[in-house]
Amino acid sequence: MELMFGALLFHLLLFCATQTSGVTIQTVPPVDSEGVIQTELEKTVSLVCQPDGGHEADEELQWLRNGFAVHLTEENRMGHSSVCVTPVLYEDNGATFTCRRRNNATATASVTLNVTYRPQLSGSEEVSVEEESMLVLPCDIWANPPVSSVSWSLNGSAVDLLAGGFSVTNDGFTSTISADKVEKSLHEGTYQCTAESPIYGSHNKKFIVTLTDKTLTIPLMPFIAGMVVVFFTVLLAVASRWNRIRKCCE
Repeated sequence: MELMFGALLFHLLLFCATQTSGVTIQTVPPVDSEGVIQTELEKTVSLVCQPDGGHEADEELQWLRNGFAVHLTEENRMGHSSVCVTPVLYEDNGATFTCRRRNNATATASVTLNVTYRPQLSGSEEVSVEEESMLVLPCDIWANPPVSSVSWSLNGSAVDLLAGGFSVTNDGFTSTISADKVEKSLHEGTYQCTAESPIYGSHNKKFIVTLTDKTLTIPLMPFIAGMVVVFFTVLLAVASRWNRIRKCCE
């Protein structure tokens, strides 16, 4: 009996909390049971807020985005209020929109946007690297939901990390493959970065790497210093020779 009474009291409190929230938000696309709206980049999200009960047409409403006030026109505040997010951008992912009564800040309702987007991988890029220098290829894998896997291939086969002296890093935003002191026989060719998204499938980008002959570089400062020494040596030699010639003519 006591257990039944406790359960009844719990449901009564839950009913009261729902009824006294004060405002209701209607959304397109629909919101799920956790107050989250699933959407994608470049889509449109519509939010309409109105007081519960439908009899408070003169009730002024406010919108907040992540706690900051959203500017509304005068006619978009009374009785019901709408907000349109279009187009949906990367920055809208995780944004929380809250509607509340102006005269009762505890009467609120909120929804949160979950913006999904694919890895921005496509096309190809040409890369030229000198032999014996360092090769670095960054691959952007930023996506929502995060990619499930990333792989690298060279000329159609999985990259042999040990044989080519490669290292691969992944911070969740960028997967980078690199190698020190590259050689044409080991490192030249077509690299492909492939990211697997759990909802958008496979996406890839190619890097066409060409190795060029190593160029001879001369350190600038020692070269300038050497030229200065040569210049003054020649100048002193010419001056000395001129003095000898002048003495012979006297």
